[in-house]
Order: sequence, then structure tokens, then C-alpha cells
Amino acid sequence: MLMVSEEVREALAANRPVVALESTIIAHGLPRPRNLEVALELEAAVRREGAVPATIAVLDGRPRVGLDEKQLERIASGDGIRKLGHRDLPLAVATGADGATTVSATALLAALAGVRVFATGGLGGVHREWTVTQDESADLGLLARTRITVVCAGVKSILDVPATLQRLETLGVAVAGYGTDRFPGFYLSDSGHPVDWRLDTPGQVAEVMRAQDALRGPGSALIVANPVAEEEQLDPVLHARVLDEALRACRAEGVTGQAVTPFLLGHLVRGTDGASLAANLAAVRGNVRLAARVAAAWADGR
Repeated sequence: MLMVSEEVREALAANRPVVALESTIIAHGLPRPRNLEVALELEAAVRREGAVPATIAVLDGRPRVGLDEKQLERIASGDGIRKLGHRDLPLAVATGADGATTVSATALLAALAGVRVFATGGLGGVHREWTVTQDESADLGLLARTRITVVCAGVKSILDVPATLQRLETLGVAVAGYGTDRFPGFYLSDSGHPVDWRLDTPGQVAEVMRAQDALRGPGSALIVANPVAEEEQLDPVLHARVLDEALRACRAEGVTGQAVTPFLLGHLVRGTDGASLAANLAAVRGNVRLAARVAAAWADGR
């Protein structure tokens, strides 16, 4: 049932580095035709670092690890592309749906295919006012039971960052800052919260991955929190002002559930005249490059 492209399959068999990429950013995160341009750009960035890209999606009910250019175009331009978390995969398969995979679905399918390194923008997490809404991303629970290394720019700044860090600790998910002692805030280099562990080279990340396997502990993820460069981050003052406006608008309009995240992110894009989107893309590019280097270090040591 799991369709792994010939290129990815051959790379895994030859122990060459492979990096998983999500498809939600293509289908739902960017306007057309910019979304396809970014998808191709990210795959090219992985290749420049000597690794093989494995963009993941579901097409005609078939989970696919590694897409060709026509399949990328379909995800980027198709109407009715579903947004799939890991819980949605059986439904998408059974109904023959087309869908773009979120962090949780991408991580699961990558791990099933034998891909160990995954690059994304920002993780989901615990939402603000959790005590009222009980709203927590499915990313966290899935990562608690999936052996994969996720290179990300922290969690989305619209979330409750300290609560998310606490939840990751409770779930036993390892978190390390890359080149920093601070947890990044997606659009921001520093969320205002520290991390307990710091790693400074792809080789160190790969050593942690090997230690995870050697210890034979629970099959949980490793989060490598890679901050966006300070010169490319969203202006922190602008971020704070627009996010406050977005949160107030969200409450005033009664937006709840799955609609909250796209509402807030859309408000940030408009309220910053697109600067938040530019910071998002800068973070993703940096994560993709680092993930490819980590994948290479992981392959070299096996």
C-alpha cells in the first residue's frame, strides 16, 4: 500500500541520505503558483547537499514517499486536496482521496518507509487557552511514538510555547537547540524560552540518533530546533503587535477548532504585509539544508 518512489527506494537500499518533506505547505500554506516553485526549490536544496528529497502525500488513496514533478504539480494545483493528519490516513486510503500530509502524517509515513530525517517549518503544539479548549496538535502524540528526527524552527508562535515544551517533556520527546540554548519561535529566532540541550553539528545530531537506537528505549522522536537567522526573522515588535490583534480577532469572531491556526496565520500574513511568510520560508529553507546534512552524517555512520 505504501508507494515509495524508485529514487527513494534505491537511495535507502544503498544507505544514501534521504530527507522527508511534508506536502501541506505546498497545498495549503502558499498561494499558487508560488507553492509549486517553493516545492521544487526545497527539493533542489536537498539535492545540493547531496541527499535525496522524499516529498510525501496521498494520491488516489495511495500514500506516496517521493513525488515526481507531475505529482508535485498535482498537489500544488489540484482542487479538493485534503489536509491529512495521521488519523486521516486510513480514511484517505479507503476513499481514494488526494491529500497533503501534515507533520504527523508525514512523520508516520516517512518512518514506515525507513526514512529517518524529516524537515519542516514549525511543529504543532498546545494551543493557547488549552484549559478551556483542550486543543493540542496531534503532532505531539505521534512524535512520542515515532522514531524520526525532525528538523524544525520550533513550534508556531501562535501556540502556547512553554506548555508545548512541557508536553514534549511529559511525552518523552527529546528536544535540542541547534547552535543555540534558546528554543526558536518559528518566525522568531528566540521564543523567549530555553532548551536543556544544545547540538552544534550534524555529526552530533547523528550521534544522538545512534544513541537512541543503542539504548533501545521507547520509539520517540528527536526534535532539532533550528532557529531562523536573526536577519531573516520577523521583527519581534511587529510580531507581538499583530499576533495580539489576531488573537483578539479570533475570540471576537468565535473561531474555534481546526479553523484557529489558518485564521491566525492568515492574519499574520496580512498584518505584516507578507513579512511573516518571508520569515516562514527562510526558516523552512534553513531546516531543509540542515536536515540534508544530518541525513548525510547519519548515513555516513551506519
